[in-house]
Amino acid sequence: MKRTKSRRRNFLLLAAFLTAALVLGLLIFGKYRESRQLPVAKPEPKPTGTIQLTLFFAAPEGDGLAREGRVTGPCADLAECVAEAVAELVNGPVGDLQPSLPPSTIVHGVRIDGDTAVIDFGHELVEGLPGGSSSEMTAVYSVVDTVCFNFPQLKRVKFLIDGKETDTLAGHLDLRQPLGPDYSLESAAAPAPASPPTDAPAPPHS
Repeated sequence: MKRTKSRRRNFLLLAAFLTAALVLGLLIFGKYRESRQLPVAKPEPKPTGTIQLTLFFAAPEGDGLAREGRVTGPCADLAECVAEAVAELVNGPVGDLQPSLPPSTIVHGVRIDGDTAVIDFGHELVEGLPGGSSSEMTAVYSVVDTVCFNFPQLKRVKFLIDGKETDTLAGHLDLRQPLGPDYSLESAAAPAPASPPTDAPAPPHS
């Protein structure tokens, strides 16, 4: 009887040992397999460096547009690059030029539709714009010329106000359709731009 109990005890110990060994082996194999598997998606590299922009502000004599260079941080895609350029217009010039957009201007967002940049401004742009056709044209074309000059893949700019289409900003310039650039508005004191700067940003296409 004692011999039978001893054998049963030895059998149970052996079974427990084998079970533990099997579980441990499965865990080790699972860890090894995970370490050998390749990632499903390749990690996206983060943008680095800076970009050089050419911004169009109001000319110092208040007649037409003039250019100012600006170095900004990197941007991840074309829409973000456009938003960064417009944000620099809102920040205003750092030299002798005059602001083209009210400092209260808010940009809700930018999306790319083919060769058109659709920019959604807040109502602050309309409310902060001085009266008169000159200030309206300066504001509109400072944005259009800046976007199309720095990002040649974009040919036109569409203006939205608080997510909705708008006929005009101040009752003079028709904004129902996207607008292309008009470099003839640049002040005669500065040469008209012929091509984008050699170090213009080249973000990925949207």
